[in-house]
Parts: sequence; structure tokens; C-alpha cells
Amino acid sequence: MYVFIGFMVVTGISLILTLKHKKSFFLAIPFLSLLVYFVVQVALVPVPFLDTVKFIFSLS
Repeated sequence: MYVFIGFMVVTGISLILTLKHKKSFFLAIPFLSLLVYFVVQVALVPVPFLDTVKFIFSLS
């Protein structure tokens, strides 16, 4: 639940910064934070990193 609230806060702040500074780069921040969160969660799995990534993308 805290992770979801954190992502909502990051999204809100980046929207405010985008509207204030009129730079579209700030809209990429929520996507980058999701990517970082995904990589951290995969790295926490006690299996080698590449094996975990192969397993995740081989699911159908």
C-alpha cells in the first residue's frame, strides 16, 4: 500500500513540475521510477538475475 501511495505522490509531483516548468521530461519520471522498482524487486529474488529475467519473460 505504501508503494502505491509513493508512486501516486511521485506522479503528482511530476505533473505539477511539468505544468509549472512546461518541460515534458518530468512526465518520464513516474515511468523511470516504476522501472527502477521493477529492477529492484527482480534483484531481491534469491536466484541469479538473468535466470529470473528469463523466467519472467518466458511466462505465457
